[in-house]
Amino acid sequence: MSAIWVGSVFVKGFSSVNENDSVSKCLEFFKREKPPVLAVLDAKGKYVGVISRRWVVRMRLDPAAAKVKSLMRSVPRVSPDVSLSKAARLMIESGVRQLPVFEKAKLLGFVTDEDIIHGAVTQEWGNVAVEKIMTRAPQVIDAGRSVGAVLSLFREHGVSHVPVTDEGKLVGIVSIQDVIEQVFQPRQRQTLGEIVGEKVPVLSIPAKGIMAKPVVTVQFDTSLKDAEKAMHDRDVSCLVVLSGGRLIGIVTKLDFLEPISQLEAVERKLAVQFGVKGIAVNPDQQGYMMDEFESFAHKYSDALDSGTLFVYIKTHGTNHRGVPLIHCRLQLRTTKGSFFSSGEGFGVEPTFRVALDRLDKRLLRSKELAANPKYAQDYLRKIGIQEGNF
Repeated sequence: MSAIWVGSVFVKGFSSVNENDSVSKCLEFFKREKPPVLAVLDAKGKYVGVISRRWVVRMRLDPAAAKVKSLMRSVPRVSPDVSLSKAARLMIESGVRQLPVFEKAKLLGFVTDEDIIHGAVTQEWGNVAVEKIMTRAPQVIDAGRSVGAVLSLFREHGVSHVPVTDEGKLVGIVSIQDVIEQVFQPRQRQTLGEIVGEKVPVLSIPAKGIMAKPVVTVQFDTSLKDAEKAMHDRDVSCLVVLSGGRLIGIVTKLDFLEPISQLEAVERKLAVQFGVKGIAVNPDQQGYMMDEFESFAHKYSDALDSGTLFVYIKTHGTNHRGVPLIHCRLQLRTTKGSFFSSGEGFGVEPTFRVALDRLDKRLLRSKELAANPKYAQDYLRKIGIQEGNF
C-alpha cells in the first residue's frame, strides 16, 4: 500500500467538554451531535484528554454525579503527517480507537478507526478478500443460552461479538455493547430509582432476547473495500462471513486494524505488538514475554516466514493476595493464516505462558503445519502421545 497520511482522512473540528462537567453533559453531546469522541479541556481551555461514547455507555456510575475527569483518558497524539499504519499501531497499543490530531500545540480534530480503515481500503489492499483478515471458526452460541453464558464466552475467549444460532441456523449476533445497553444499563437505572425494588434475573435472559438481527453478512471472497462499505452503510462493527451459506468467520474493526498496522513492515520476520488495558506491565514482564515469544518465533520462523503476534492483556479487577486476575488474548497473523488463543490467571507472566502454550498447540494441529513431519511429532509430544504408542 502506498503511504497515506492521517491528514488526508481525519475530520477537522471537534466538540469539547470541561473536565469538571458532569458525564451527563457528554451524553447530551453524544445524543445530539453523535461524535465518536469529545475533547476534554481544563478550566483554562487547554486540552487535557479525551472521553469516548463507548466509555460513557459502559460506565457503572451515575452520569449526573460523575465528573468528566473521572472517566477521561490521556491518549497518544498524532500529527497530520503520520501514516495510517502507524496510527493503527497506536490505536491497538493504547486500546483507544480515536486519536487527537495535533499540529504543534494546536488540536485540529480526531482520527478514528473508521477513518483509517476507509483510507486503507481505497488503496490496492482494499481488493484483498475478506477471508484473509477474518477471525476463522468463531465462537457461536445457541439462541436459548443465557446472557450469563454469553458473558462467560466473552471473558473466556476475549471476544466482544458472538453469532447466535438456532438449530444450526444463523439468527442473530450479540455484542458486549448489546449486553450493556439492553441488560446492565436498565438494571442500573432501577438501582438509581426508576423502578426501585423490581427484581430482574439479568443473567438468565436468553441470547435471542438481546441479539441484533438480521445479521449483516458477506461472502468469503468479498473485497475488503466492499466489506468496509457494508459495515459503514449498516452502521455495524462486525460482519459475519459465509461460504456456501455456512458461517466460517467474523470480521470486526480490529480485524481490519491489525493488518493495516503492519502494512509498512519491511522485514520478513515474526514480530510482536502489545495492547494493555487496566494494568501496568513493567519492563521485566514485557522482557519476559518478548523472550518467550522469541523462542516461539524461532521455532516457527521457517514454516510461517513472517507475521505479527498481537498480545492483548487486561485485568478483570479481582485479585488474589494482591496479584490481579489477568486475561491474555493472542492473535497471530501470518502469511499462512491467522491463529488465536487466550488464557486467564493470576499474574502477567504465567497467564501469557498459558496463552502461548495454547497457541503453540493450535499451530501444531493446524492444516498449515500438520502435514510437516517435524511439527507433527511436536504435536504428538504436546498431547502426550509418543511414536509407537498409537
